Amino acid sequence: MGKVNEGLINEVSTMYDMKEVMKFLDVEGKIKMYPSKRKKQINVLGYLIEKIQDGREYTEQEINEVIGEYHTFNDVCYLRRELVDIGYLKRTKNCSKYWRRQEENIGQEEN
Repeated sequence: MGKVNEGLINEVSTMYDMKEVMKFLDVEGKIKMYPSKRKKQINVLGYLIEKIQDGREYTEQEINEVIGEYHTFNDVCYLRRELVDIGYLKRTKNCSKYWRRQEENIGQEEN
């Protein structure tokens, strides 16, 4: 097993524990497997949501492409749904547009 890029260690976020996430990344910083425990899943999803530009709207195809770039187990739809379900990613009712939820609002219910 190879070493993870040193640059990955220096990423800072309040949304996830990089030390924990690194266990699920390959040498290129791609998610190589999805954890079974929910706490670890939330850490991995926190890492993944940072790959999505804040303040930008994406089409479904565009969001799938971004997610596809950062994992190796070929389940873009599952990861996209997880990001939506956990509240990190928002979408229109018809699923035509996606955007990153503001970090200060993550985990809070919308009114």
